[in-house]
Amino acid sequence: MKVIERTGRTVGEAIDMALQDMRASRDDVEVEVIEEPSKGILGFFGAKPARVKVILKEKMSKRAADFLNNIFNSMDLQVDMDVVEKEEVIFINLDGRELGILIGRRGETLDAIQFLVNLSVNKNQEVRKKIIIDVEGYRNRREETLQKLAFKLANKARQRGRSVVLEPMSSQERRIIHNALQERDDIYTFSEGDEPYRKIIITPKK
Repeated sequence: MKVIERTGRTVGEAIDMALQDMRASRDDVEVEVIEEPSKGILGFFGAKPARVKVILKEKMSKRAADFLNNIFNSMDLQVDMDVVEKEEVIFINLDGRELGILIGRRGETLDAIQFLVNLSVNKNQEVRKKIIIDVEGYRNRREETLQKLAFKLANKARQRGRSVVLEPMSSQERRIIHNALQERDDIYTFSEGDEPYRKIIITPKK
């Protein structure tokens, strides 16, 4: 954590000098006013400048990257990270050799890692950000697979005239199925059961 103390004729001037030295914006720092300026006697004798302490905030994206690096080091994995931080979300894509272990069965390991990173990085934060972690575009490929499965099973339910029950899925994957079929007027979908065994049912309309 970078900390700078600066003085100036005013508090604002002292802050501006610190920001310039840090090459940071006002939103990137916390400011502690150590001493207010005083004019002294007759505006000259005993005059004191303003003194401030400026602390550079650690970006949430850096905290997320550090958390992930600790996991990768413990697993002896060499992983490259592409991190994009936006106002409300942080996207992290992981790239490297033999990273299937980070995905797991149907992305369960990846979802668990993402959950832990969100929990750790957002702890005690006034402003929270959603952190989405992907491995070499896995989530997009999985979404395409689920959409194709949704259409295939919807057609099966319509042709056979009876409901089709899918395997248990995470809430994120169930949402993909529901969204893919929401405009169909010949079937409807709903979920039933308790987590982590909650599943989708595709039912033909009478």
